[in-house]
Amino acid sequence: CAGQDLTERKTDDGQLPRDLGESLEKNYHPLIRRLRSLEKPVLCAVNGVAAGAGASFALACDLVIASKSASFIQAFSRIGLTPDCGSSYFLPRLVGEAKARALAFTGDQINAETAERWGMIWLCVADEELQNRAETEALKLSKKAPLASAETKKLFQQSFERSLEEQLKQEGKAQQRMGRTEDYHEGVQAFLEKRPPQFKGK
Repeated sequence: CAGQDLTERKTDDGQLPRDLGESLEKNYHPLIRRLRSLEKPVLCAVNGVAAGAGASFALACDLVIASKSASFIQAFSRIGLTPDCGSSYFLPRLVGEAKARALAFTGDQINAETAERWGMIWLCVADEELQNRAETEALKLSKKAPLASAETKKLFQQSFERSLEEQLKQEGKAQQRMGRTEDYHEGVQAFLEKRPPQFKGK
């Protein structure tokens, strides 16, 4: 996703609209919030330039796979804007504050291999492998226990707001809840019987 078409920013009289914040809140923020609040892990496949809000949409996902020819750019500084759609939230958590600041201030474009090396994305694969790899990983995710996946996603998202001690307690509570599920018992039974588990989300 190459971000918003800047020609769409102009009004009928050729002027740029003043309230960009309102546009973000109305058109973009709901999608970012939805991506983060989905209980299931969200897998994103990037095969071109992910710029501005487009990069933020990718970074809001749980797992990102990109083709070797893909690239990422925080283009806001190039047009006199500040980061949006959560990029100032996601980037420091993924690549560290120093690299996040550099990407935001310079507007430099980085390729998928660099993004993988920095920890911005999960995997960089050959262009011709992207679709098959994304489908393979999506199928693999779909076969995991949905309740455990939802709890795992929640634990990771909330970890930055907690101390280690608080996180240990939350992990214990999550294990306690999951240990009471049918899926857990199915998982153990399947392991003992050396067969794939059949999770039902119960």
